[in-house]
Amino acid sequence: MYKELRAGKKEKSRIGRWLGHAVLRTADLAIALPLVLLLLPVYAVVGLLVRMKLGSPVLFKQKRPGRFGQPFHVYKYRTMTDKRDSSGNLLPDEVRLTAFGKLLRKLSLDEIPQLLNVIKGDMSLVGPRPLLMEYMDLYTDEQKRRHWVRPGITGWAQVNGRNAISWEDKFRLDVWYVDNRSFRLYVKILLLTAVKVVRREGVSQEGQATTTKYTGSAASGIGSPS
Repeated sequence: MYKELRAGKKEKSRIGRWLGHAVLRTADLAIALPLVLLLLPVYAVVGLLVRMKLGSPVLFKQKRPGRFGQPFHVYKYRTMTDKRDSSGNLLPDEVRLTAFGKLLRKLSLDEIPQLLNVIKGDMSLVGPRPLLMEYMDLYTDEQKRRHWVRPGITGWAQVNGRNAISWEDKFRLDVWYVDNRSFRLYVKILLLTAVKVVRREGVSQEGQATTTKYTGSAASGIGSPS
């Protein structure tokens, strides 16, 4: 999938590209490995609370597209119940998202299992957020370039509005990051993320439990944002 992405990357300097990935990958491991050890008590407490309040399984696992669109399983703590209607269909997010789940999201504690994805190499600490597999065919050619790099726990779009901005703006910011990626920008985004978490900004889109579903860009001719 997304073979054109690989072809496009070959046009750039292989040495420069390799060095850039190597530096950021080293930084990912240097931060994520000790952070996981430091957070072990937090993992235990949050996991126990999720088990008590939301039941099993404690972790939410879902297939998401990684670099060049290659699928991997992303891990999060559960924040929603499995409540269904009489036909067996899951109820809307705003119904299934509990007060406890909202608190986990505000504190970004639901995201910390993704440090394991970083250590495995599926993700980076910084990069475009991994979205749903079903969105892959909805992107414009420009938006597809967000998959040139590993997806991240946080990213340029997250520190510039997170779920409070439109899909079009998110993708524009994601592509900007891909084109301007550097160690300096990586560090800047991590520092801005810490500020955002403390201020609890942009957790959800106005009127939504999280954000609206992406249904395509008007520019692509495939669909339009809902």
